[in-house]
Amino acid sequence: MENKKEFRTWLDDFQLKHPLVIAGPCSAETEEQVLQIATELKNSDVTIFRAGIWKPRTRPGGFEGVGAVGLKWLQKAKEATGLLMAIEVASAAHVKLALEHDIDVLWIGARTTVNPFAVQEIADALEGTDKIVLLKNPVNPDLSLWIGGLERLYNANIKKLGVIHRGFSTYEKTKFRNNPEWQIAIDLQNRFPDLPLICDPSHITGKRSMIQEVAQQALDLNYDGLMIETHCDPDHAWSDAAQQITPTVLKQLFLDLKVRKTTDEANDYNQRMHTLRMQIDGYDEKLLEIIGKRMQIVDQIGLLKKEKNVAILQNQRWNAILHKMTIEGKEMGLSPDFIMQLFKAIHQESISHQEKVMNN
Repeated sequence: MENKKEFRTWLDDFQLKHPLVIAGPCSAETEEQVLQIATELKNSDVTIFRAGIWKPRTRPGGFEGVGAVGLKWLQKAKEATGLLMAIEVASAAHVKLALEHDIDVLWIGARTTVNPFAVQEIADALEGTDKIVLLKNPVNPDLSLWIGGLERLYNANIKKLGVIHRGFSTYEKTKFRNNPEWQIAIDLQNRFPDLPLICDPSHITGKRSMIQEVAQQALDLNYDGLMIETHCDPDHAWSDAAQQITPTVLKQLFLDLKVRKTTDEANDYNQRMHTLRMQIDGYDEKLLEIIGKRMQIVDQIGLLKKEKNVAILQNQRWNAILHKMTIEGKEMGLSPDFIMQLFKAIHQESISHQEKVMNN
């Protein structure tokens, strides 16, 4: 799939002076609830109203959405407010109903994106549509799978495409509900710079207290918009109560968030930035040189282990290194998560080096 300028056309059509905002409840619960939230969001930076009609849940027994009846509520909300309406679709049947009820924006959820058969079914059902179609990242950190879903939609002659970054599942518990793995979204953005990229801080954080922090980070990374779950009574929401905020809080969020310029044309800015980046480039070269020398020692250790028939993995040594580096890294202002990821990568490369030595 080539980078196409038309990806951004639908976003430019809105002629917004701020990032695109998609907001609304995790789930449409009642007609009154949908109309109340939509009305409260009418005169704000929100352009698209979102609501879950069918709710895929991790385990059975929870609220799984009101179903097709909720589409009629969205029609009434659109008529009353003029907001565009967005829902999640997970099958051709969902697509058919959404089109029959003139839903403006359809997004494909993270659990569906992992299934190429399901994405293809949706793409076939949407072929040639002029609706906006947004693809969430797959639950697992797999950029190829994300791009594959886009290719299936693009090949179905769907031109109004965009992606939603909602974070990735991880077995290890972190402060996030879904680990953002910002670099994956940045890699996608680098490959397709004209593809609208929207951040979903609600699902990344899983808690309302962190939404502003993550939303600001997304804007700092030049994201084109935000999708934020909004409820008139979040604590009593039927699904994902902890990560929803009220329309009032959302409007204050718009005032507090800072939209950054892409660059600055002033000469002093460019000169200072050039000098600083030259310093960064120098340190990057030194880093590679140091890591290369470290791997030369790793190779010598591999030879010694081979000579003495000693196993490659030495857990006690590895845990000691990780503990020591985490403490020292913290003193240098480096986060434990960064130290963990950095030394895991170095450790894996060291193991690969020693495996080559052992098997040579």
